[in-house]
Amino acid sequence: MLIETPRLRLRRYREDEVELVHSLMSDPLVMRYYPRTYGVDECRAMLDRMLVSYRERGYSMFAVEAKTDGEFLGQVGLLHWDDVDAREDVEVAYLLRPQFWGMGYATEAARACRDWAFANLGFDRVVSLIDVNNEPSIAVARRNGMTRLRRLESNRLGRPIYVYAISRPEWSEETREK
Repeated sequence: MLIETPRLRLRRYREDEVELVHSLMSDPLVMRYYPRTYGVDECRAMLDRMLVSYRERGYSMFAVEAKTDGEFLGQVGLLHWDDVDAREDVEVAYLLRPQFWGMGYATEAARACRDWAFANLGFDRVVSLIDVNNEPSIAVARRNGMTRLRRLESNRLGRPIYVYAISRPEWSEETREK
């Protein structure tokens, strides 16, 4: 599976790309809103879970590359959750290397993933789960047409997060207007 935008290529990770995952997850700046950075073994396990999700669900996180030169920018994709607000959801998630922040790449890739999710999956909403202090990610969610639904105090990150979401009718209206 490949998703393309005007500037980006979002593709499935390959089994031999643990170093790409590690380059993100071990960077303290990238991970500043997460409990900690991840080592190579944890990144291998994460990559293995992504590969399983591709096979079982057809989606997961994608490696994001610049179309111009194929440079790895980060990862953006879809995560499946069984327990957001006591319901099943798909999340648009994004992590980019710091040198690519502020260029609109996260928004471009997040919108493409949101659109793919609504076009290909049966969910009635798409969410983003964001640390309450992560203003840049909140801004991406808003540009992705999402609004804040609630704050969750207890979650797997061990810190408060906001649940941002866009419903299928809101997405349909937004895409009709374009």
